[in-house]
Amino acid sequence: MSAIITAAEEGQQSLLLPATYDIVWSLVCAVVIAVVFIKVLPKFLKVLDERTAKIEGGLEHAADAQAEAQQLLEEYKQQLAEARAEAARIRDDARTEGAAIVAELREKAQSDASRILETAQRQIEAERQQAAESLRQDVGDLAVELASRIVGESLSDQARQTRVVDRFLDELETEASTISSESGR
Repeated sequence: MSAIITAAEEGQQSLLLPATYDIVWSLVCAVVIAVVFIKVLPKFLKVLDERTAKIEGGLEHAADAQAEAQQLLEEYKQQLAEARAEAARIRDDARTEGAAIVAELREKAQSDASRILETAQRQIEAERQQAAESLRQDVGDLAVELASRIVGESLSDQARQTRVVDRFLDELETEASTISSESGR
């Protein structure tokens, strides 16, 4: 402290005030820095603003893309649900159609079976009648021959032969019906 007091007494400048050359050079540096800030700072701020705008634009674009992706996802889910519903409807229609086809084929098979059965029954009935007629003819011929041998006279006359055969068969049928009615009791 004594150095400060001594320097002040000798006529030197005060310690609180710097030397003139220091003030000038400090002022020059301050002006240079101020000019740099005045010239460069707006460009620097402009670059920062552009970057901020790009980042904000990128964020907006990303938000838009995310919203669009979400919308597409919702549309996809809706289309998938519609496709599943359509597939279920098609399956149900196919089942219904299959059941209808099966029912139709069953009906056709039953009608064909009924027709075949009727045809077979008619054919059996026709063959039975033919067999009965053939049997009647054979029995008639045998009866005529037997009657000819028993009676000893020829029954070659057609009318006589028919009467004898019919009478013989009627008697056989009467006996058969009497036996069947007695056994049914």
